[in-house]
Amino acid sequence: MRAIATIPNQREADLISRIKAGERDLFYELIQPYQRTVYAAAFSVLGNASDAEDAAQEAFLKALTHLGQFRAEAKFSTWLVQIALNEARLRIRKDRKGLYSSIDEGAQDDDGEYFPIDYADWREIPSETLQRKELKEALQRALATLKPIYREVLVLRDIEHLSITETAAALNITEASVKTRLLRARLMMRDSLAPGFDGSWSVGSPTYKKVRPF
Repeated sequence: MRAIATIPNQREADLISRIKAGERDLFYELIQPYQRTVYAAAFSVLGNASDAEDAAQEAFLKALTHLGQFRAEAKFSTWLVQIALNEARLRIRKDRKGLYSSIDEGAQDDDGEYFPIDYADWREIPSETLQRKELKEALQRALATLKPIYREVLVLRDIEHLSITETAAALNITEASVKTRLLRARLMMRDSLAPGFDGSWSVGSPTYKKVRPF
């Protein structure tokens, strides 16, 4: 998987130094490669495009305001994602309408371990099916039902393709936790999507139905 697209390290370091010295007009050039990833990080918490856009913009403003505090102990992209996640979580705390429901299919044990539904047909989803509008919409709905701790990892790893190390740093958790949460997130997504079209993932069926609501 590819990591976040980055400006060459020295070029990025030079931009940061010049912005700190007062050339604030260079900030857009600095953040441009990371705009999509920052938005996706905010969306993974908020689950709403408009709110995520607002949170991402606020995160960039905070990054500019506090750029002097960036010590390059982590990658600049990771620092940006952390700011975006913190901003999104702050909005959730301020607005309790941002509560999320979790997938109620499957089960968890007392330690929070997730056990997938035992579907008889546990085949891989054909790649052709992923192109269908119906499944794209179903994926969005299924993603929205995940608890934030799982959605955040899934978005950063499987959608934005951050590495395990980058994801762990952005979320301030261990790499082992990233792997565990990612596995659970994938299982929950699969359980939510498993009924598929007409109860199967058959490609080319002349009479498939839309994915059933979750």
